[in-house]
Amino acid sequence: MTKKTNNSGEMSFLEHLEELRWHIVRAVIAVLVFAILAFIFYPFIFDYILLAPKNPNFITNRLLCQFAETLNAPNLCINSDPMTIQNINMAGQFSATIMVSLYAGLIVAFPFVVREMWRFISPALYENERKYARGSVASISIMFFIGALFGYFVILPLTIHFLGGWKASEEIVTVVDIGSYFSITYIPFATGVIFELPVLMIFLTKVGIMTPSFMIQYRKHAIIVLMIVAGVITPPDVFSMTLVVLPLLLLYEVSIILTKRTYKKYQQNIG
Repeated sequence: MTKKTNNSGEMSFLEHLEELRWHIVRAVIAVLVFAILAFIFYPFIFDYILLAPKNPNFITNRLLCQFAETLNAPNLCINSDPMTIQNINMAGQFSATIMVSLYAGLIVAFPFVVREMWRFISPALYENERKYARGSVASISIMFFIGALFGYFVILPLTIHFLGGWKASEEIVTVVDIGSYFSITYIPFATGVIFELPVLMIFLTKVGIMTPSFMIQYRKHAIIVLMIVAGVITPPDVFSMTLVVLPLLLLYEVSIILTKRTYKKYQQNIG
């Protein structure tokens, strides 16, 4: 698509909107393409990916149970009894398939979405900002998938064990509805997004907006904000929130270390 400019050589507001529209369209197309592929292969996604964390043979559950057996600490074994999931809505399984396909499309297409947003934003940056942000699409994508894998292999099975295994009374049998189960499967996407924190802090430091001293000074405020974020993106229980807060706090401390190194280079460049 050829960019149209006015007499001054700059794009007008409406032209910027048109440019943004096409970037969004391409990003949405990428999501839909992968969502359609996910819908075609939904039996594999359901049986071997989404429902796997509740089963005893899932790698996280199996390793923890082996570790528990070694230490003779049975409480460390999780999801040893797979929960039963039922559907009470006629369209429940179809609706779940649509929702899961869209989530899968968004996760797989995330690098394409980031690339399109970067192509729209980068022309507005100064030359030094574009230089500092070089390779940002790859960094953002890598951190996103690391976060998603952490959410899938660590937080998700622990959350399933805690929420599905909690008993108010021995007389109550837990039979989980399909909608209730899949309401927590967005956790890998959420953890993928929050793992972008170090990348964001490094970029802000490179362009002179963020400093390590600022992050250290407002560490207590950041902890409160991170707890609020964890409470928003997790199921409404303290256990899941804690599981997300801990890696967030670790990421914040790692960000401080990385920004210290980045800030030294920034001062050398402007010195």
